[in-house]
Amino acid sequence: MALDPATVRRIATLARIRVEDAEVDKLQGELNVIFGWIEQLNEVDVTGVAPLTGASHMAMKMREDVVNDGGYPERILFNAPDRAGEFFAVPKVVE
Repeated sequence: MALDPATVRRIATLARIRVEDAEVDKLQGELNVIFGWIEQLNEVDVTGVAPLTGASHMAMKMREDVVNDGGYPERILFNAPDRAGEFFAVPKVVE
């Protein structure tokens, strides 16, 4: 399927993309290549292949909920403006 310049302008209008007259030829070539790939995909035999509906039917892998310090407090607190030992120090907010 080859697109003509009028169709390219129509697609640009529908997509609300401003296309200058000088860009129409380049865009026409790019769209024709994309449609060529789509035509190649249509030639693939997919009989017997179940459609992929997403990963929603899969269960998430669970991990044990364990509290830890991350194991590298110096890297975490490297850019902290103030610290107290291995903790962030913050100003008092309640008087």
